Amino acid sequence: MVLEGSSEALCPPPSLELRPSCNKSQSSPPLGSGSQPHDALFPGDKEPIKYGELIVLGHNGSLASGDKGRRRSRLALYKRPKANGVKPDVIHNVSTPLVSKALSNKSQHSISYTLSRSHSVIVEYTHDPNTDMFQIGRSTESMIDFVVTDTAGSGGGGGGQGQSQGGAGGDGGQSAQSTISRYACRIMCERSAPYTARIYAAGFDSSKNIFLGERAAKWRTSDGLMDGLTTNGVLVMHPAGEFVSEPAPGVWREISVCGNVFALRETRSAQQRGKLVENESNMLQDGSLIDLCGATLLWRTPSGLRRTPTLKQLESLRQELNAARPQCPVGFNTLAFPSLAQRATVDKKQPWVYMNCGHVHGYHNWGFRKEKGAGSSAIVGVPGAGGTAPASTGDRECPMCRRVGPYVPLWLGCEGGLYLDAGPPTHAFCPCGHVCSEKTVQGWSQIPLPHGTHAFHAACPFCGTWLTGEHGHVKLIFQGPVD
Repeated sequence: MVLEGSSEALCPPPSLELRPSCNKSQSSPPLGSGSQPHDALFPGDKEPIKYGELIVLGHNGSLASGDKGRRRSRLALYKRPKANGVKPDVIHNVSTPLVSKALSNKSQHSISYTLSRSHSVIVEYTHDPNTDMFQIGRSTESMIDFVVTDTAGSGGGGGGQGQSQGGAGGDGGQSAQSTISRYACRIMCERSAPYTARIYAAGFDSSKNIFLGERAAKWRTSDGLMDGLTTNGVLVMHPAGEFVSEPAPGVWREISVCGNVFALRETRSAQQRGKLVENESNMLQDGSLIDLCGATLLWRTPSGLRRTPTLKQLESLRQELNAARPQCPVGFNTLAFPSLAQRATVDKKQPWVYMNCGHVHGYHNWGFRKEKGAGSSAIVGVPGAGGTAPASTGDRECPMCRRVGPYVPLWLGCEGGLYLDAGPPTHAFCPCGHVCSEKTVQGWSQIPLPHGTHAFHAACPFCGTWLTGEHGHVKLIFQGPVD
């Protein structure tokens, strides 16, 4: 292979941790999909070393079509049997028409930066025995460890689950309109304590290459190296404090292909990069959020997960709620939260809530607000009545306090990794009705999640519905049994 120009060993800036010399005799091992626990047992270890877990917001414990293989709502990253990490090694200046020839080595990871029709820069990567690499994206190819498809959030009300894979179809397939990159990002985990995890934009394709085309945002750094951004970007927000004890949102930043941190672009796909943020890093911490322009992932560390409820503990909390025998204050019938496995169909005993006040009732089909200007018989939303309500509204009047607002079924949050503590489920997100602890609703209601090209909205982490009301959540008021 003949490359135009001379190759040079990369100088080692601190952010890239480059070696001062090159070692071309060591090639990268196959990527594989060894992030699954059964593939990640390190020989000789009694228990696998867990780096952390990625949880996709908006799915409440499982995808609508079910968790299957690498396409799931939650994935744990474990230490691999053999390191598969890579690091920058050698840089080449080549003629753009010769790029395909220069990248013909299938065993060599590389990143290609197309500067013009006649000039490209290729950075070769070499095997790093000290790190494990995990790749995330929409592609179902084998080099992607975690297959992520679009999560459909909602700006309107609506209870129940509200969880779906927008445009993905009932089988969880990929969408032609998806804004998530096929090779969205990669996470590099150090194989020795403290097992630091770092995130980088873009992932290597089946040819072990990353291509940044002529229109992609890219630039030559002050030390002569290359860096760039992906089309829709990879955004990261680290919590301002400790995610569990002092939940407070940080600032959304964009991560580059080389792992540098930048302020956000004016719009998601603008060609002009934001300002370099030198005092922040791409190192993930408990509670870091990763947005892939279509899906948002939460990173939880093993220590952080130890402070969240397990599925068994959530089931115990559900049984405790039902053991208290909450009653409908009007019908006096006993209410009961359905099992955690029942997430699609409303049960006849399921509790419902008036969102503007928090009074919990059983289901009833009366109490719709009268439409303005209609006669006494014109009851909004009641079949056969003289008036009709917009399809998107179902406001009703609470018989206890007369406040008018959404009336929705209550659902327990089933994804324990989204909880900030294991406290009792006393509050619900508005307007979807997902129930969890007070600390959890207060924490998530403060976090603005990316939406579209430049909008941000707080949303329920269990279903992705945008939060409404003054606080985004309500305290539940249960009626005890009248014996």
